[in-house]
Amino acid sequence: MEEKPTMDSKFRRVLVAASRAEQLMRGARPKVEAGKRKPTRVALEELDNKLVDWGYGPPPQPQPEEAPAAEEPQPAEVH
Repeated sequence: MEEKPTMDSKFRRVLVAASRAEQLMRGARPKVEAGKRKPTRVALEELDNKLVDWGYGPPPQPQPEEAPAAEEPQPAEVH
């Protein structure tokens, strides 16, 4: 079985959890035992158990740094 990638940032985790919680509030079936917990808690548990495919693709690959082009300073325009 292929291992699902982990979240690359806390911000993405919050975005995905919020999106999943919204789905749960609109009637989606929870993938874990929900009980009387709020949709946000259920969504976070689903993420922790890697049950939600967050579908943002592979993490970005670092780009090789290029030398900054030497630009001559431009005078500011006065109106």
